Amino acid sequence: MSAETPTYRAVAVAADGSLKLVHRPLRDPAAGQVRLRVEACGICHTDGLAVHEHPESEPGMVPGHEVVGVIDALGEGVTGWRIGDRVGVGFLGGHCGACDPCRRGDFVHCADQPLTGVTVDGGYAEVMIARASGLVAIPETLASEVAAPLLCAGITTYNAILKADVLPGSTMAIQGIGGLGHLGVQYAHHLGMRTIAIARGTEKADFARELGADHYVDAQDPAAAVAELTALGGADLVVATAASGASSSALIAGIATNGTLMVVGASSDPVSVSTTDLVMRGIRVRGSLTGSPIENEGNLAFAARHGVRPMIETATLEDAAPAFARMSSGAARFRMVLVP
Repeated sequence: MSAETPTYRAVAVAADGSLKLVHRPLRDPAAGQVRLRVEACGICHTDGLAVHEHPESEPGMVPGHEVVGVIDALGEGVTGWRIGDRVGVGFLGGHCGACDPCRRGDFVHCADQPLTGVTVDGGYAEVMIARASGLVAIPETLASEVAAPLLCAGITTYNAILKADVLPGSTMAIQGIGGLGHLGVQYAHHLGMRTIAIARGTEKADFARELGADHYVDAQDPAAAVAELTALGGADLVVATAASGASSSALIAGIATNGTLMVVGASSDPVSVSTTDLVMRGIRVRGSLTGSPIENEGNLAFAARHGVRPMIETATLEDAAPAFARMSSGAARFRMVLVP
């Protein structure tokens, strides 16, 4: 790299799996891409997919998929966006528009879609390159550091509720009051649901009610939690944000007839449901993966209009490693955001 080559700062995964501040050469976007000057990037548990040991010969991935920035360069063929637009990029980095899922309008499951910060460099950086098809317009009323977590944690919970086809006034439970769940309670409340917050212990009960929960259920004893859900008439929808198949499965008995368990907290352990629950009670078990860019714009518009806001802690790129560790440990309340 010559002394004249412009560079930018980024936090990349070193060969030993640690996060290191590096300098990367600035490049122009290719056809169909844009270049962003990053203003904020959330830190998410899913970033851990990129944080691992790798051969010294590999440059190391730049994690981060809750990215808000301002376009400063357009690649050939990009239309609908201008230099100076403030945009976001989520976990799904832009559909191809040509594969079978895309031709059916299923952009979320595009077969040729980069995963931001996992298969292509993400937003732990001053600059990022992104597919134009993955861009999300950011409302003027949302600050960049506030909008960033909504691009993943927000759309994940918001879309999970919408996909369950529950009507306002339905009884809905959010399992887990953490990075996803504290947003889920707010969405459910503002969507007009009778909202139940579920978490282990009683420490978050008052906080959950401040977020909009009508009821709080302590899941420390699963049988008692199910009994309390049943006493409330059963949940028409349980959105499981905790990454635990076992804890999600335990709540199925507290779901109302024809109700839904919507899983958004991914883990390796399975969700177990009896054939009796499926056949005789009509229980549905589903999963939801974030959403398309236009769905994300709907999510941001709803959040801006109704005051749905993430609780955040900010850090600089220099402190990315301890900020990532704080998120991983569960100590963050509730989303860590890097502000270059």
